[in-house]
Amino acid sequence: MNGDAITVSKLEKRFGSFRAVKGIDFTVGRGEIYGFLGANGAGKSTTIKMLCGLLEPSGGTALVAGVDVAKDPEGVKRRIGYMCQKFSLYEDLTAAENVDFFGGIYGMTPARLTARRDEVFALLELTERRNTFAGDLPRGFQQRLALACAIVHEPDIIFLDEPTAGVDPIQRRAFWDLIYSFSAAGTTIFVTTHFLDEAEFCHRISFIADGEIVAEDTPAGLKKLLAAWRLYEVQAADPASLLPAVRAIPAVRSAALFGDTLHVMADAGTDPGSLFGTVKGVTAVEPVPPTLEDVFLHIAGKKG
Repeated sequence: MNGDAITVSKLEKRFGSFRAVKGIDFTVGRGEIYGFLGANGAGKSTTIKMLCGLLEPSGGTALVAGVDVAKDPEGVKRRIGYMCQKFSLYEDLTAAENVDFFGGIYGMTPARLTARRDEVFALLELTERRNTFAGDLPRGFQQRLALACAIVHEPDIIFLDEPTAGVDPIQRRAFWDLIYSFSAAGTTIFVTTHFLDEAEFCHRISFIADGEIVAEDTPAGLKKLLAAWRLYEVQAADPASLLPAVRAIPAVRSAALFGDTLHVMADAGTDPGSLFGTVKGVTAVEPVPPTLEDVFLHIAGKKG
């Protein structure tokens, strides 16, 4: 496969009069880890389903592994791996039986499937659980099994829709180590996640809001969107109760809960003492660098 792994131009999806995806454009390079982020209902899953040949586009074009998703959705499916956010394997089949089933769907020969299944199980540390029913596996291993079924046929592109939902932090980190290894070997990864700390691992990220791509860049580049302002971490005994007063300050552009603190974006050059001096309950104020979560909240706020 030469050139970009995914090329999307004016892609659109309508459900009656409702436009769920509004003429979006982007490309994803071969071997790239591309993060696709947005709030619930923004159009993420609809876009993925179109790119995977599961949902017919209403307009525009999308080439996935060189195949037009509208003209040959079955051809797309043979060239990709897809792992959806909800565990959707057969719980009454063993781990090995699930992989064999999906390998058969992809037309793998018995000899190749057996060798590849053993290889994937060793990679994902599933060998000792090969005869365990999928429904009896812990959540982290269920996710590994879902990934095994998605990659057994060695696809050029892997779509991961919320792959670490419900997984503990250690398993999440291990999962991303695997993603990096696939990328290093030349496999393209298209991933959605609600964990914005995970998005830091992506090579590039696009934000979709209300069916439109509203920002696209590297993680570092996206953080530069906030360069015109200064970000403060505000500590208080009850930070939620301070939100109305903080948001009412003229120089404040946005304020949101961030763990047990507030993250407040204000005009650059503003003195923090004068900025928060009249707000009762503030115990400490510290300038901090922006995170992707701050960027996401800023973009979501601009979209209303």
